[in-house]
Amino acid sequence: MAATKSTIPRFLQINKNSSLSQKMMVVGLALTLFFIFIAFFAPVFQWVGIIQNPTDSLINPIHEPPSGKYWFGTSRQGYDVFARSLFGAQAALQVVFLATALSMVVGVPLGMLSGYLGGKLDKMFLFIMDSIYTLPGMLLSVTLAFVVGKGILNAALAISIAYIPQYYRVVRNHTVSVKTEVFIEAAQAMGANTWQILSKYLFFNVIQSVPVLFTLNAADAILVLGGLGFLGLGLPDEVPEWGYDLRQALEALPTGIWWTALFPGLAMTLMVVGLSLLGEGLNDFVNPRLRKQIRG
Repeated sequence: MAATKSTIPRFLQINKNSSLSQKMMVVGLALTLFFIFIAFFAPVFQWVGIIQNPTDSLINPIHEPPSGKYWFGTSRQGYDVFARSLFGAQAALQVVFLATALSMVVGVPLGMLSGYLGGKLDKMFLFIMDSIYTLPGMLLSVTLAFVVGKGILNAALAISIAYIPQYYRVVRNHTVSVKTEVFIEAAQAMGANTWQILSKYLFFNVIQSVPVLFTLNAADAILVLGGLGFLGLGLPDEVPEWGYDLRQALEALPTGIWWTALFPGLAMTLMVVGLSLLGEGLNDFVNPRLRKQIRG
């Protein structure tokens, strides 16, 4: 028997703008997969001799323009810009996805627990999360980076704090609306405890917006990581990172050395665009009202 429209979950129904959403998702997914590919295979490219070691100074030539030997040229430190651009994608993915995963792991359970239990616990969490949410994300990440220091895990931790309230607010709002449904009341009447209700009945009904938040936060986190690297607060100096390379290239720009800034900046831009398109496409496809809920 063919499924009717009413039997299809709302978040799987395709709206009238689905063609545009699908195009956005395809382009965004293609760009995202491209950077995942180069991040994964960058060590292989180095091993077979396609690129240089991104942390080895070539001594000579310094500030070599793009050529057949050095596709993206070399920096004033003698680094191969092409190698550092590729390995920069690896560092970005490690930090960004770790940061967004940490914020999701904290924000989703807190949002479910707060929305379901309500009362003083809910008010306390709302106050804490709203207080964090009012702070500029970049400023908060910079402050925390000063405290925890450099490193992949430390940078991810500094970035993740700013995104926890977003997961919390969206999941809490969904939980508040779902917990009054008949199937939740039936589970309570049958003696299901809080853990059982949260894990078996609420979880899969309130997380449909989480993948959207994950991709959009990942796009924003790349810019935050780049800002930390530009300020010298992100990763150790020997780790290839786009923001740090842009900072080093800034001094060479007035002298016409454009390639050391162009290629890391272009890589960062394309990766942000890819994740943003993927997130916006998912946003329209999964829940067109998500954007209003986040901004509200």
